[in-house]
Amino acid sequence: MLASVMRQFLHRLSIPTRGRGLLEVTAPIAKWVSEQKVTSGLLTIFCRHTSASLLIQENADPDVRADLEAFFRKLVPEGRAIYRHESEGEDDMPSHIKAALTNTQLSIPVAEGHLALGTWQGIYLFEHRDPPHRRELMLHLLGEG
Repeated sequence: MLASVMRQFLHRLSIPTRGRGLLEVTAPIAKWVSEQKVTSGLLTIFCRHTSASLLIQENADPDVRADLEAFFRKLVPEGRAIYRHESEGEDDMPSHIKAALTNTQLSIPVAEGHLALGTWQGIYLFEHRDPPHRRELMLHLLGEG
């Protein structure tokens, strides 16, 4: 019996956003994972920002994304004099709170060379700021192949 070798890979993925909202990033992440030829392992995705976050969510019905965005706008309101931290505008502190309530890191199993996501699951970058930004995701893959 041959012993399999555990390998690890690291990649920085740069994602331009259009401003506030959920942006699906499953395709570029899945493409990178498949290029590494790992058959079994674990992918960690880390968002390198304090005003954006990551979600695994339904990718079939766009109403899910619209409802999530509306919910977070109601949950964490914007406005002058609500928060002390406003150095980058009214959306600054609410963006930090939304990032604190969601995830900045995800772990996804890799099975048979593919992300082991469910049928309707997608990976989303959740941009909490109004203006467009360039966000960085660090991908770390550990596995055997």
